[in-house]
Amino acid sequence: MTVTAPSASEFPVLRSGLAYLDSAATSQTPQSVIDAMTDYYVNYRASVHRGVYPLAAQATDAYEGARVKAAEIVGSTPGETVFTRNATEALNMVARGLPLGEGDLIVVTEMEHHSNLVPWQMAAERTGARLEYVGIDDEGRLLLEQLDVLLQQEPKVVAVAHASNVLGTINPIAEIARRAHAAGALVVVDGAQAVPHMPVDLRELDADFYAWTAHKAYGPTGIGILHGRRELLEELPPLLGGGHMIQKVTREGSTWAEVPAKFEAGTSAIAEAVGLGAAVDFLSAAGPEQVWEHNRALASYALERLAEVPGITLHGPPSGDRVGLVSFTLDGLHPHDVAEILGRDGVCVRAGHHCAQVLMRRLGTAATTRASFAIHSTSDEVDRLIDGLATVRRVFS
Repeated sequence: MTVTAPSASEFPVLRSGLAYLDSAATSQTPQSVIDAMTDYYVNYRASVHRGVYPLAAQATDAYEGARVKAAEIVGSTPGETVFTRNATEALNMVARGLPLGEGDLIVVTEMEHHSNLVPWQMAAERTGARLEYVGIDDEGRLLLEQLDVLLQQEPKVVAVAHASNVLGTINPIAEIARRAHAAGALVVVDGAQAVPHMPVDLRELDADFYAWTAHKAYGPTGIGILHGRRELLEELPPLLGGGHMIQKVTREGSTWAEVPAKFEAGTSAIAEAVGLGAAVDFLSAAGPEQVWEHNRALASYALERLAEVPGITLHGPPSGDRVGLVSFTLDGLHPHDVAEILGRDGVCVRAGHHCAQVLMRRLGTAATTRASFAIHSTSDEVDRLIDGLATVRRVFS
């Protein structure tokens, strides 16, 4: 099988010949994104929104233009699109702002990244609410019958990943939202692993809040996105107070600006927003459907090749109908040792608990090795991974 990389040459770091298989942690940045951010710094660096001179107006147009692009690529609207520092901040904003009380039920899943788990634990500690977990089966899929049982208790929130950063599992968000809404619950989705890999349409998913981040979607670090229903964002209190997010400040108190400015206190991450806009342009040009097919084909090929490796345990759905990543363990070998030896030959993979320790305990392991793919990944790089694992075996034999 041959899966080519239609745009590998556009990524400066990859010109050295690395097999970069860690895009689920942080994607590589195409030259067009770097150029867009450099253009801002060189040609129109200024603060946004408050300046009326041409330089500031240009910066504001680029900043707000990025918001439009970030909304359009997932079927949202600019007025329901908030810039945050990352997906973690976006999810914390929701968990801290929703009105929870003593005994209220929050439903999460065993496969959540800590970003969509720890904020809800903190919310429960702060308010007296309680957490219950939806489990997974042995193939890494959610046990929706457990969700149905919990929904009979009329939870306030159901928090769920669109795609698992360890298993690659794609959860049926539209169906989960339908069931949760029928029980009166709000649905909060961590989309960090979905937007870079597959077409996302929030109108079809019908989630109440949806978070993702630029640095996993070919953009810069330092900027994330929260989409929320307008009426819910209007009720949600701001996480931070300061400049820009206010309408009026007096000695006695303050009133907030309209959404989304209400949640964007202080000087904005302007260059990062410009980079996000360029990354969305890159993804749009590649075609979300084409990116999905590319990464899904690579995941299928990787599963086939990895199954040939002696002593390997693969985690997640057995088919390639998953986002572009695979996690595994090798009998008797620590994932960090595996990753370190692979790295000597320029094969970059992730090792550890992947900020999903509850899931690791469910899988019966402390850590896994994870290879994750992007639009620049190829089947040749998967072959390099397999060859590298043979080297790992020889080193530890």
